[in-house]
Amino acid sequence: MPTLNWIGKDKVINHHREVPFKILEHKYGFNSTDGQVNEPTNSGNKIIHGDNLEALKALLPEYEGKIDIEYIDPPYNTGKEKWVYTDNVNHPKISKWFEDVVGIEGEDLSRHDKWLCMMYPRLKLLHKLLKDDGIFFCSIDDYEHGNLKPMLDEIFGTQNFLNNVIWQRAYSPINTKKRFSPNHDYIVCYAKNKEKVNLLLPRTEDANDRYSNPDNDPRDVWKSSDLSVGPIVEDQVYEIITPTGRSVWPPNGYCWRVKKDKFIEMNNDNRIWWGETGNNVPSIKRFLSEVKEGITPMTVWTYDEVGHTQDAKKEIKEIFPDSKLPFETPKPTTLIEKILSLKNKRDAIVLDSFAGTATTGHAVLNLNKKDGGNRKFILVELEDYADTITAERIKKIISGYKFKGNKRSELASFSVNITNLKKSNKIIDSYNSFSKDSKYSDVTIEECNGNIAIVGTEKIDGKIEGISGSFDFYELGKPLFVGDNSEYLNEEVELEKIHEYIWYSETRTPFEKPKNKDAGSYYLGKKEGLALYFIYEKEYMTELNYDTLATIKTKAEQFIIYADSCLLPKEFMMKNNIVFKKIPRDITHF
Repeated sequence: MPTLNWIGKDKVINHHREVPFKILEHKYGFNSTDGQVNEPTNSGNKIIHGDNLEALKALLPEYEGKIDIEYIDPPYNTGKEKWVYTDNVNHPKISKWFEDVVGIEGEDLSRHDKWLCMMYPRLKLLHKLLKDDGIFFCSIDDYEHGNLKPMLDEIFGTQNFLNNVIWQRAYSPINTKKRFSPNHDYIVCYAKNKEKVNLLLPRTEDANDRYSNPDNDPRDVWKSSDLSVGPIVEDQVYEIITPTGRSVWPPNGYCWRVKKDKFIEMNNDNRIWWGETGNNVPSIKRFLSEVKEGITPMTVWTYDEVGHTQDAKKEIKEIFPDSKLPFETPKPTTLIEKILSLKNKRDAIVLDSFAGTATTGHAVLNLNKKDGGNRKFILVELEDYADTITAERIKKIISGYKFKGNKRSELASFSVNITNLKKSNKIIDSYNSFSKDSKYSDVTIEECNGNIAIVGTEKIDGKIEGISGSFDFYELGKPLFVGDNSEYLNEEVELEKIHEYIWYSETRTPFEKPKNKDAGSYYLGKKEGLALYFIYEKEYMTELNYDTLATIKTKAEQFIIYADSCLLPKEFMMKNNIVFKKIPRDITHF
């Protein structure tokens, strides 16, 4: 397999293991009932302020292998944007790169090396966090797409590449461009394990409307599909006589989809459609009740389906009318909603580690409102606006926000096809229903990007209603280990955070406080016959001896016991299946 090499690669491929583990410090909670509160909401929705490399590492104890969907919109590295990440890679050359902001001046060839060095360890941690049947999406354009794809092949495996989606992000050319006016981005899609992934968009009412029942079949509505297929299979080329007596054969280079005996069986079961006069080339009736629960997604997404950059800017401007926001190419919520809908899981955990204006969080709340789902978002933002923009947008979406003016929006859309034209009364009924709704004025039927659209204007003077929800805001806190070589436990870290880390390092599962109070304060829990104890005190050194052993009441097949020292004989420990680990020497650094 071809591999991608760049200056500094050898120094960053394992850098994610060297990143210091920092705890997440809860700053406040927010909910639709009480607004901002000091106590955690424990909603599962998190916004984290800090460098996403350290934040992703901090998420491992709770979320390794637990994330269903990851979407990131990293710097495109066009040279126009400013991006700074404080990656403490222990190498003079790389350290020098990250002393500077990547800028626009000249064709800085090392800019691509810097970008790859920044991205690689983050992608490694994202891969660790992703569920076995999880999906990863990354927005990018042509500046780094050619580098991103082979890097993701290396981390995820070429066999887990799903596709490149083309998003039409602009609807008109920029005539000041000297050559091409780019109007698309890529969304690169990978699976953790492709064999476990099935992507289907939820079926729409418009898609279901393409099914009808012209012969009053008692089984269900249906639509016809072609009986012919290529290439030719010899025993599937035969003459068919229509009910009117006409002889038909497959087109040149084609054959029928089924053998003759199967065709006769299908025709006897009224699964063949001959047209209203009985003289058509036969086609197969596909019943709606027999089709897949969803729609197979395509790889080109036009702006009329999912919105464009200008839509995204309008969204943000509506929420922050008086602010000049530092985002040139935001993503519309409709785009992220479609990405999330590809894995139609209503309790999915969604992670966005380049959160920006919190479009991903907004999209999660929108989808939950539409389908009654319970999806959770985790957003990470490095910049200082993590609270004033990222979290503030989610606050406004949850609580509602002031708005005065006319809000024009598409109320319904219908594809132009024979079925919809035959059911034109449904379009008229929909139009009449919206026209009678006092909420809307100036309701019209228009052509919109090839579809029949019903468009209405809503006059608002006051407030856009909020979406029920809640989240918790965190800052990256103290490192768990201190010292020149990170060899000591940080005594300033609260004990529960240390317990979470120790439990995760041994079991690779999230920590839960033991319910068995009789087991003592040193007991962390039991997993698959293994009992774990962490005998640790900040004020004095601890010993594993016969006295401390006498306090252990838990029954288990094996024990792992941490302490500052051990006085028990090795033979005794082997006989009783006890493994001693010295604090802090034997604590795993991951």
